[in-house]
Amino acid sequence: MFVEGHDDLASRIRAAHAAGVTGVEFHLWREKPLDAIAAALDETGVRLRSFCVEPRCSLVDPADHGKVMAAVADAIPVARRFPGAGMVVASGFTRPDVPVDEQFDAAVAVLKRAAALAAEAGAVLWLEPVYMVVNGQRMFVDTIARGLDIVAAVDSPGLRLLADVYHSAQTGEDFAQAIGERIPLVAHVQVADTDGRHEPGTGKLDWPGVMQVLREKGYRGDIGLEYFPTVSGVESLALTRRALGLDA
Repeated sequence: MFVEGHDDLASRIRAAHAAGVTGVEFHLWREKPLDAIAAALDETGVRLRSFCVEPRCSLVDPADHGKVMAAVADAIPVARRFPGAGMVVASGFTRPDVPVDEQFDAAVAVLKRAAALAAEAGAVLWLEPVYMVVNGQRMFVDTIARGLDIVAAVDSPGLRLLADVYHSAQTGEDFAQAIGERIPLVAHVQVADTDGRHEPGTGKLDWPGVMQVLREKGYRGDIGLEYFPTVSGVESLALTRRALGLDA
């Protein structure tokens, strides 16, 4: 978002602020100009809402658990520098010859350790269900329902769910049923339309219905825009606000 005329993240943050945005997110952090980002955030009052833990490692493969813990430990100083920023993790791909329960337990085990580390530092991990298929294998956590099952099993203030409406729709799960009565475990919601992963309103998802579910469940957090805009950042933001009923 806001790439037109803005070649660096700091200037994009300033452009987002000028358009009325109060929070921003970015993907991987290691190669980002953190000092320049911090200066732009301080100048504008915009908050960093999330960034991704890297490198991406498998939660469901115990052989990767040491790497998971090291990656989380590396990310914690970034989260502490930007208070309130969630540290996003994904599960890794399903292991085809391993029972589902064993993979579930492996994810819970490492996330218990990682969440304790995060909570001790005053930070929070966000588990993101991601719909992705590579070589016939799906991500192990690609539905909101399974993600919430894992967050509930970990049972720590250091772990919450990032509910991405686009990824959820790709799996065909019922959004309201997937959340159920567990909205307190959802820290953040991201949106994009299907097909194409563009602004809400450009595809086939029922955005009034999605927003009604969130309101009825009691969600009071931010809405993150994780999509490929079809127009300029300012125009795209206006279209999204209209589609979500937030333009009043």
